[in-house]
Amino acid sequence: MVRTIELNKRQEKILEIVKGNGPITGENIAEQLNLTRATLRPDLAILTMAGFLDARPRVGYFYTGKSGTQLLTENLMKLYVRDFQAVPVVVKEQSTVYEAIVTMFLEDVGTLFVVDDSVCLSGVLSRKDLLRASIGQQDLNTLPVNVIMTRMPNIAVCEKDDLLIDVAKNLLERQIDCVPVIKKTAKGFEVTGRVTKTTISRAFVSLTDDDH
Repeated sequence: MVRTIELNKRQEKILEIVKGNGPITGENIAEQLNLTRATLRPDLAILTMAGFLDARPRVGYFYTGKSGTQLLTENLMKLYVRDFQAVPVVVKEQSTVYEAIVTMFLEDVGTLFVVDDSVCLSGVLSRKDLLRASIGQQDLNTLPVNVIMTRMPNIAVCEKDDLLIDVAKNLLERQIDCVPVIKKTAKGFEVTGRVTKTTISRAFVSLTDDDH
């Protein structure tokens, strides 16, 4: 468990005992609470996995001195793009706006990545881009996406080894819904994945999973 948890009264009492007497063995903690070691084992496991306590063999438990906020921050700094990125949805520069709209609908995504003949990133298409084009007077069956897309270098990107929290900040600052995960090649940026606001939400929710 890596989330900031709400401790029950017994867990709070355990923390008080360890703060005042650590390092202290589980047996000694149990004695002070007039409980069995087996009864305390789940609480000690939770406090240790959450980061409030640390344990050393033949020494005992000691208080880490970290608050719930500090522990949450530490665990946010362990979330990387590579562990949460989704499969990118791409279209070619020569694709029409109509084809892009169909692709976006069928794939149920809010952003499409446009690639050139070298299959490298050349642009991004958002729902707003396609909506803006569709309410104009142009023929969507002949209008290529490279006319309406946002072009490089005005595109926010990330790489697989970037921290997810940094990508989240970028999404908020730029007020966008998605960024491509890229791999730098001799020809340009190869699109290897995508990170969306939904990706960020899923990753942050995972911090509450006991098995994370």
